[in-house]
Amino acid sequence: MAAIDLIILLLVLASVAFLVLPYLKFFFFQLLPIIHRFVLDLILDEPLPYVIGFVLALVGLILAVLIDIRLRKCGNPHCKGLRRAIEYDIQLETEKCVKYSAPPPDAYGDNNGLTPLELGQDREELEAELKKMAPPNGRTVLIFRAPCGCPAGRLEVWGPKKIRRIKK
Repeated sequence: MAAIDLIILLLVLASVAFLVLPYLKFFFFQLLPIIHRFVLDLILDEPLPYVIGFVLALVGLILAVLIDIRLRKCGNPHCKGLRRAIEYDIQLETEKCVKYSAPPPDAYGDNNGLTPLELGQDREELEAELKKMAPPNGRTVLIFRAPCGCPAGRLEVWGPKKIRRIKK
């Protein structure tokens, strides 16, 4: 199937080249020298406004890029400033993972100026769905993210407790 697609692609590219090539030839050999002479005469008469315009356009472009990068970031010093970050992450942690993992960082708490997680009436329903996903003696962690990708809130739901039986 892929070989047929490749052959069709090559045929389409060849037909487009066959149709476009005469126009490109006309542009480069007949129109471009006329335009080149006209622009060259225009710039050589008064070069200063064109140089100033080019420099201002370049500076404006650089400033626009820098401002765009700065506006995407939040106050977090480790913020990556992503454009279209995912809105939430769901992490399933098993019993072994919970047992050996470090305590969660304070990046999700109120210490960083983050508002507490308010879900309203949907909280119980969300917790019930997360509890269904959680492994036995493990937990499901739902991390809500800001538009830049930084964590904005965290919801932990523990899974069903599996009682260990002591063998005698």
